[in-house]
Amino acid sequence: MWLSNTSAAAMVMPIVEAVAQQITKAETEADALEMSCSNGSINPTLELDENIGECECSDCKEKEKQVNGYDNDVASTVCTIEKEYEKEKEQNLPPAEAGRKNKEDKYNGIFKVMCLCVAYSATIGGLTTITGTSTNLIFAEHFNTRYPACQCINFGSWFILSIPIAVIILLFSWIWLQWIFLGFDFKNMLKCGKKKTAREEASAQVIQKEYKKLGPISYPEIVTLVLFILMTLLWFTRDPGFIPGWSSLFSKYKGYATDSTTALVIGLLFFIIPAKTLTRTSNGENTVFGYTPLITWKEFQSCMPWEIAILVGGGFALADGCEVSKLSEWVASKLTPLGSLPLWLVILISCLIVTSVTELASNPATITIFLPILSPLAEAIHVNPLFILIPATLCTSFAFLLPVANPANAIVFSYGHLTVMDMVKAGLGINIIGVAVVMLAVMTWIVPMFDLYTYPSWALNIPSTNSTGL
Repeated sequence: MWLSNTSAAAMVMPIVEAVAQQITKAETEADALEMSCSNGSINPTLELDENIGECECSDCKEKEKQVNGYDNDVASTVCTIEKEYEKEKEQNLPPAEAGRKNKEDKYNGIFKVMCLCVAYSATIGGLTTITGTSTNLIFAEHFNTRYPACQCINFGSWFILSIPIAVIILLFSWIWLQWIFLGFDFKNMLKCGKKKTAREEASAQVIQKEYKKLGPISYPEIVTLVLFILMTLLWFTRDPGFIPGWSSLFSKYKGYATDSTTALVIGLLFFIIPAKTLTRTSNGENTVFGYTPLITWKEFQSCMPWEIAILVGGGFALADGCEVSKLSEWVASKLTPLGSLPLWLVILISCLIVTSVTELASNPATITIFLPILSPLAEAIHVNPLFILIPATLCTSFAFLLPVANPANAIVFSYGHLTVMDMVKAGLGINIIGVAVVMLAVMTWIVPMFDLYTYPSWALNIPSTNSTGL
């Protein structure tokens, strides 16, 4: 919500990976303890099975070397026979080995769900605030530039319309991921007060031990938390709508007190407030004060995502080029036959097109291309532009299908717990859930917020004639 999707995923994934490793370690220790308690010593039969498995693996490698000298048909035949043999051997595993394999499959599914939850929740959380993702920022800038008379899109109004969408998508996404990878035993999950197994207790103890290592909250963390809360309050109270906000104090400079003003002021404070309490050491008459700000300029230069700023700025330039050259009006005039379709179908088509394109192109590039087209389209068919622009903007963030669709997906995929098919299988369902929830929202609770069924006076009227001569 408050950080970029990439930063959130990059920050949380190491924690998830550490938790996964600790769970695996705790399970291994629990298995070893259970084996030693039941047998009193290490079971030689298991060692024998492992040695046999190693010999069989070496034999397979020798067979592969021999097969490389023949054509692909012979190789595929040998591989098929070996796979069938492996399947038969797995079906005839002893109960202990079968139980161990079931545990491995279970925890592999848990790790996959944890990784996908990080990637998808980072993306879904970015929907809720204008600063949560670059697509929302591009939409806000494009809308305020094209329709300066409309002051309906601000931090508070966007949060109110999008927070129910994010909560519903998160809930159904959790159900979908749970059902795909772990199975959804709802009755067993709701059992309260059930006794934990030895493995669960060992895992919980390891996680609690790692949490205690973090220590108490430090002074820089406290200052950052206070500044963060202050920034959020200033964003919400700038122009809440139902009462005058603090921006009304600067009525002589209308238009200068924006959400960017709050971000710049809070950012400036990070360069002023010291990173630690001022300590004083006395040596006779000499007194030394140490001072280091929370963020230095070198740290800012190294951590600032300049590529995002250039990409967003380039998107604004491209949008202005489409406006000045009348290209967007020409494209909209060619799409005016869509006005004969039902409004919900026009919105659905726009959402599906944007969702499909954003899987292959970056989210900022997708929204930059479609906003100058959809705005004149709404004006040409005489529909409130927000009716089409809001769902299209939200659907631009639904890049769940491929690792390359979103930086957060790429970060999670790089840890090696997921395959491409895992992401495709999970992402397809969440894409459908996301589009369905956005359609539900834009046809229900968003309508009275902006009076969407009324064509506003601040919107332009685009003639349906070709004004470019193309």
